[in-house]
Amino acid sequence: MTQRADAQTLAADGMKALGAVHVYVTRSGLPKPLINLVYLRASLINGCAYCIDMHTHDLIRQGVPQEKTALVAAWEEAGAWFDDRERAALAWTDAVTRVSDSHVPDAAYEAAAQVFTDKELADLTVAIGLINTYNRIAIGFRFAPDSLARRAA
Repeated sequence: MTQRADAQTLAADGMKALGAVHVYVTRSGLPKPLINLVYLRASLINGCAYCIDMHTHDLIRQGVPQEKTALVAAWEEAGAWFDDRERAALAWTDAVTRVSDSHVPDAAYEAAAQVFTDKELADLTVAIGLINTYNRIAIGFRFAPDSLARRAA
């Protein structure tokens, strides 16, 4: 797979704006591992190898067990690996990422609202929107996973 164009350079101002949103999410008060679980889940749904690679490594660096990281793909069946807030965040990620199919049902919102404050849920939704945007850029321009470069070196 060959990268199509250097979108990060060609759309530098747009990428900088997305970076500012990323900083906002990081400073939102949501736990960093929770944010990265959401980023990984959306990336798995979207099939973004670049972002799956990145957020898997981020989670492992943050001390999340490899088994838990691997089970994000099947979080609904993973039992006690995920606590109530993580399960709610992953379910919300599924609904928001699959918006064209799910239309984000009221039941999904109500379930997330039971464990997140309004502000946390708004910030979580910004995070989900951000990773979905990054997924589309990385997939559209065929970004290669960073681990491939590390492996080749």
